[in-house]
Amino acid sequence: MKIWVDADACPKPVKDILFRLAKRKEIMVTFVANQRLRLVESSFIQSIQVGLGANIADDEIVNKCEDGDLIITADIPLAARIVAKGAKALDPRGKIYDKNNIGQLLDMRNFMDELRGSGIETVGPPSFGQKERFKFANELDRFVTQR
Repeated sequence: MKIWVDADACPKPVKDILFRLAKRKEIMVTFVANQRLRLVESSFIQSIQVGLGANIADDEIVNKCEDGDLIITADIPLAARIVAKGAKALDPRGKIYDKNNIGQLLDMRNFMDELRGSGIETVGPPSFGQKERFKFANELDRFVTQR
């Protein structure tokens, strides 16, 4: 099992949790971004820098991940592509994306996108805090221990 991170918008507390997990469990964690990242030194941490452009990092993750891998992302369309490939995705706020919920989540995301496109103002997610960090860490630990 490998962990892939859609790293361009990944919160620092989530990265810190992943750094500790990689070292403790000796699991390869790969951060994919279109910018240079500052990561801790570890043989279990690596980064891939891709070119600029829409979905280039997403495409890299989808092309390289395999069944049984876990992808950390808040990008629901990316999560849908991951789930279709047999992997699972985990939102930095602790929400697991799988075949049981991805269709509904993608429909809701597209609906909200249409609302914003028609000029209706919608609210974004609440700030990232301790509660979200704990939920993410708990779901990550649950996923890793099931493997």
